[in-house]
Amino acid sequence: MDKATSDALTPIKLRQKAAKFAKATVNAQMNSFKRIGIWADWDNPYLTLSPEYEAAQLEVFGQMVMRGYIYRGRKPVHWSPSSRTALAEAELEYSENHVSKSIYAAFKITSPSNSGLLDEFLPNVCLAIWTTTPWTIPANAVVAVNPELSYAVVELQSLLESESTSGGKQRKLGSILSSGNEKPFIIVASDLVSVLESKWGVKLVIRKSFPGSVLEYCRYLHPVNGNECSVVIGGDYITTESGTGLVHTAPGHGQEDYLTGLKYGLPIVSPVDDEGNFTAEAGQFSGLSVLGAGNAAVVKYLDEHVSLILEEPYKHKYPYDWRSKEPTIFRATEQWFASVDGFRDAALDAIKRVTWVPSQGENRIVNMISGRSDWCISRQRTWGVPIPVFYHVDTQEPLITEKTIEHIKGIVSEKGSDAWWYMPTEELLPEKYRDKASEYRKGTDTMDVWFDSGSSWAAVSAKRDGLNFPADVYLEGSDQHRGWFQSSLLTSIATTGKAPYSSVITHGFVLDEEGFKMSKSVGNVVDPEKVIVGGKNSKEEPPYGADVLRLWVSSVDYTGDVLIGSQILRQMSDMYRKLRGTMRFLLANLHDWKPENSVPYSDLPKIDQYALFQLENVVASMKDGYDNYQFYKIYQTLQRFAIVGLSNFYFDVAKDRLYVGGRVSYTRKSCQTVLAAHLLYLVRAIAPIMPHLAEDIWQNLPFQHTLEDGSVAKFAFDLKWPDKNEEWRSVQKDDVDFLGVILELRSEVNKILESARTGKLIGASLDAKVYLHAENPDTVSKLKELASATNDADALHRLFITSQVEILPSLSEETKLGVSYAGKFSDPRTGEIWIGATRADGVKCERCWVYTKDVGSFLDHPTLCSRCHGVIDLQPQASPATAAAAVA
Repeated sequence: MDKATSDALTPIKLRQKAAKFAKATVNAQMNSFKRIGIWADWDNPYLTLSPEYEAAQLEVFGQMVMRGYIYRGRKPVHWSPSSRTALAEAELEYSENHVSKSIYAAFKITSPSNSGLLDEFLPNVCLAIWTTTPWTIPANAVVAVNPELSYAVVELQSLLESESTSGGKQRKLGSILSSGNEKPFIIVASDLVSVLESKWGVKLVIRKSFPGSVLEYCRYLHPVNGNECSVVIGGDYITTESGTGLVHTAPGHGQEDYLTGLKYGLPIVSPVDDEGNFTAEAGQFSGLSVLGAGNAAVVKYLDEHVSLILEEPYKHKYPYDWRSKEPTIFRATEQWFASVDGFRDAALDAIKRVTWVPSQGENRIVNMISGRSDWCISRQRTWGVPIPVFYHVDTQEPLITEKTIEHIKGIVSEKGSDAWWYMPTEELLPEKYRDKASEYRKGTDTMDVWFDSGSSWAAVSAKRDGLNFPADVYLEGSDQHRGWFQSSLLTSIATTGKAPYSSVITHGFVLDEEGFKMSKSVGNVVDPEKVIVGGKNSKEEPPYGADVLRLWVSSVDYTGDVLIGSQILRQMSDMYRKLRGTMRFLLANLHDWKPENSVPYSDLPKIDQYALFQLENVVASMKDGYDNYQFYKIYQTLQRFAIVGLSNFYFDVAKDRLYVGGRVSYTRKSCQTVLAAHLLYLVRAIAPIMPHLAEDIWQNLPFQHTLEDGSVAKFAFDLKWPDKNEEWRSVQKDDVDFLGVILELRSEVNKILESARTGKLIGASLDAKVYLHAENPDTVSKLKELASATNDADALHRLFITSQVEILPSLSEETKLGVSYAGKFSDPRTGEIWIGATRADGVKCERCWVYTKDVGSFLDHPTLCSRCHGVIDLQPQASPATAAAAVA
C-alpha cells in the first residue's frame, strides 16, 4: 500500500493487515519447504506473532529488565526517515554506489591553547575538516584530533593551473580559494599535505609542525551558530587515510562522536525530526530535508560565509533501510537499549564453547560482540511486540516493574499483543496501579524484530516437548552473525548465562553460473520451484524434481557463496540418474531375495568380503560427513563409490554370478547377500539428501526388513543409521591391499583388451585370455591363488571378465612374440607384472559366452559349458567319448 493509505490506518487495522500478510507468506513458504522435502512439524509451526511466543518474548525482556540490562537513553542510532523508525545493524543494506556531497570546510580559531604555538598566525588561522554529511555541521560540538599524529600549519598560495579546473561541474572550489578573498592559514595532518595540495588545487607551504596533543582546548568559532567550541582529543578512529586528520564531531550524529562527547561531557544535539527534516533548533535550515535541500543549504551557507574549501561528490558504501530501500541517517533519539556491557564477557566466553561451522564464524561474531556496548531494542512501528512500559503524563518517567511486565505477559499470552493497542491503560496496569491509571500513558514503541527472533530459544527450544535447550544447531546465512545468531546469543546469555545453541552453521549465498548475484532485472534468477516442477518451456526449463535440487545442495561447499545454473543442474540430473540406476540395479537383482538366504560372512568369497569392507568404510565416511555437516564430502564419496566402486567394478563382475550362475547357486546367494547389505546401507545414507528417492526405493523393496524390536520398517525413515560392523572391517590388511592392487591391475588389463578390440583380435572381453607374469614370489603366489579359486567368484578371469587367466612361471622371448597385445603394470607392493592378451582357448558357450574346452561335452546340449549345463538342469552329464560321437 502507499504511504498515505498506510498513515490513514489505525494501529489495530495496520496490525491486522500485517498479520494477514505474514500468515499468507508463512503458508507460501511452508508449501515450498514441503515440496522441497523438508521434514518439520508443519501442523504446529512456531510463529513469532502467536500469543504464546509473544508471552515468552516478554518474559525474556522482563528478566533482562530485572537484571538491570534494559535502560532508556538518548543516543545516536541508525534512523530511517522513510520508515520513521530506528533500525538495527541487521536491518541495513549497504549500497556500494551511494554518492554523498562531501566538503572540506574551515573553522576559524578564536583562541589557541596556552602554549602560544599559534599566536603568530592569529587571527587568520583555521581548522580544516572533511565530512560526507554536511547536514551535521549545525550540530557540531567540537573538532577532534589524534594526539599521536603530527599536524601542520600550512599557507595557501597560488592555485595550481593543472588542478584548478579539474573535476568539471561536479567539483566546486569554495569561497576560501577564490582569488578575491584573503587566504587563511590552515591546520591539517602533516602526512596529508601533499594529498590535499593535489585535491584542492592549491600550493600548500608548511609553516609549522607539532603533535596533535597541543591542539587540545584550542577554541574555534562555530561556522553556523557563532558559538565558541573546543578542540578535543579523539580516538584512534582519526587517521590519515582520508580527510584532513581533524574530525568534525557531532555527538548526536555518530557513534565515535557520541563516545567523544561522553568523554568531554558534551550536549547530545540532534536538530532532526522523525521524517529527517531539520527542526527549529537548526535555525534557518528548519523544515528542510537533511538528505536533500537541507544538506545543500548548509553547504551554500558555509560557502557564503567563507568557510567552504571544496565541494565534490564522494562515492562510498552507505547504509540503506532494507525495507524502503532509502538511505538512513545517524540520529540521537530517546530509545530503549540493552546494555551489552553488562554481559559481554559472558557472551564471549560462551562463544568459545559453541561449535562454529565453518570455524571462521567464531572470529566474526567475536569481533561483533567485543566491539558492541549496547543494543537499541526499540522501534517506532505499530506492528510487533510492544515494549511494556507506561510513562507518567507529567514527568515522562517510565513505569516498568516486575509486576507490570508479568501482568502484561499474562494478558498477551491469552489475547495476543494486539491487546496493548485496544485495551485501556486501566486494564493493562496491575491492580496495584489502577487507581493511578489516569496519570500514565502506555508507550508506543515496539521491540526490534531481532529481539523477536532472538527470543526463539525461549519460546520454542525451552518450551516445546521433545526439544532441548540449548538447541543442537542454528542454521542461517553468513549475514546472521549480526542478526539472529547474535540477538539469540545476547538474550540467552543475559537471562540464562548460556548460549542458546551448541552448534552454528553458516552458509553463503547463491550466485548464478557465472558467479554474479541474481537479479530479476538481469534475468539470471534461478527459481527453485521451476527447478522442481519445470517452466513453461520444458525443453529449456525441464522439471528436475526436488531431489536433484537437494543433491545440488549437497554437492557444493556451502561455507562460501555457491553457483547454480542450467548447466550445473543438468550435471546434477545426470548424477541423480546414475545414483537412481545404481539403486535400481540393487532392487532388480534382489527381486527373489529373502533375508534367510543370507550367506554367513565367514563363508563369503574374498571379493564379497572386500565389497562389504569397502561399504563399511564408505558409510563410515558418509556418517563423518553428516556429523561434521560436510555434505559435499558425502556427495563426493557417494559419487565415487556408486560409479567407480560399484557400477564400474562390483556390479560389472557380479553380473555373471547373478545372471548366469544359477538362481540358487552359492555364488549368487553370496552376491545377493552383499547387494542386500548395500541396499539397506545406501538407502539410509542417501535419505537425508534424497528423501523421495529413498522412499521410492523402500516402497519397492522386494523383501521385508525387520527392525530390532521385531516390527517391519514401513518407511525409509523408520530406519536408524547402521551400527558399525566390526566383522566387515576385519579383512586382513594384506588382503585389502592386494585386492586394491587387483582393481588397479584390472584397469591396466582393460586398456590392453581395448587395444586388442581395436585391432580386431577380440570383440567382447570374454573372447580373450590374459597372461600374467610377475617376478615377486609373493605376488606370484597370490595371483595363482586367485586364478585357481574354487568358489568361482574370486577367480581372476571372473574379476577381469575374460574367459581365462594364466599365470606364467617364466616369460620367454617366444612367449612375448606370440602375444600381440601386451603391457606392464608396476606397483611397489607387487613389483612389475607383465600382461598379455590373446584369443581365448576353447569354444564359446552360447549361454554364458565364456570360452571353455568342455563345450560340446554334453549330448543333450552340446553348445553349453559344464556350468551352464548344470544350471539349466539338463540330463546327467554324458561321457566325453559319447559326447564326441554325438557331435561327430
